[in-house]
Amino acid sequence: MAVCREHGDPELLRAVRRGPEPRSGGLSGVTYSGGNKACANAKYNLVAGTTWLFAGKDLRNAPVDTLIVDEAGQLSLADALAASGSATNLILLGDPLQLPQVAQASHPGGSGASVLEHVLGDEATMPAERGVFLDMTRRMHPDVCRFISERVYDGRLVSHETCAQQTTEFGTGLRWSPVRHDGCSTESVEEAEVVAREVDRMLGTVWTNQQGETRPLEAADIMVVAPYNDQVNLIGRTLFDRGLGDVAVGTVDRFQGQEAAVVFYTMTASSAADAPRGVGFLFSQNRLNVAISRARCLAFLVSTPNLFNVKAGSVSTMRLLANLCAFRHEANVAISPAGVRAAGRDQSPSVRHG
Repeated sequence: MAVCREHGDPELLRAVRRGPEPRSGGLSGVTYSGGNKACANAKYNLVAGTTWLFAGKDLRNAPVDTLIVDEAGQLSLADALAASGSATNLILLGDPLQLPQVAQASHPGGSGASVLEHVLGDEATMPAERGVFLDMTRRMHPDVCRFISERVYDGRLVSHETCAQQTTEFGTGLRWSPVRHDGCSTESVEEAEVVAREVDRMLGTVWTNQQGETRPLEAADIMVVAPYNDQVNLIGRTLFDRGLGDVAVGTVDRFQGQEAAVVFYTMTASSAADAPRGVGFLFSQNRLNVAISRARCLAFLVSTPNLFNVKAGSVSTMRLLANLCAFRHEANVAISPAGVRAAGRDQSPSVRHG
């Protein structure tokens, strides 16, 4: 939509869509047809589909000029090769440092890696001799982007100049909300209450967007992310009971590709020992990256301080823990353990206060 708005007229797109035309009228410029064979026609300049469409014989006999594989960081090498036979040129577009492809079986010898991971090898970001690294975000305020860039993208990611216009009455950047609780595994009432209280407090306050336009912060401008479905359901009920049911709540998997002015990421578990899928899942850099980078302006990490007291048994665990410690170090403390705004400097010396 943004590309059409900025650079072209969508009416110029001539496409085919599988299935009958909707009763309410179809999309302008789109021909409705049944079956994949209709796509293999030179009169259409836009064809979209799953791997199955492009791996089929119809498109192989009438290949497209350029096949763009969206979310190539989630597509297996085998699927990408199967689809590539229907194209003259191939563009792999995606981010392997966000959510990986879903795998439900064992894939030894690196066979489970996505096609982009095969291209990258041991590199975190795309080397110039292998491809193009898109180094500018048009979503994140510099105060959010800085953390994501340094911890995930080798310091190569920067914000578009207009992103700096985004702001809220509560400022910009990172916030850590420490919440005391014990014995919580896949749900935390304490963290749900803190999130609900903060959401209620922020709604209706002033929000300035990327275009410099100011308006009240709405439910659609806030996103709540949790690692477990139990916590998602608990927060959803808590928000609903307070009349805040329009605020989006979900796991990281639901929100990849989406954005909001303000994001809350609730870690839920009271300690690493309480995390049912281990610290590899709870502290996952990919999941932390997706959750925090949804924020246009302000990102909250809601957790118990005990979650940082982990005895790392491997270098990989140390790296994951370092990401959380870096977030806490860079963040302002938003809420004290008692649930009120922190105002002094009498808390952890590893946290910079604002």
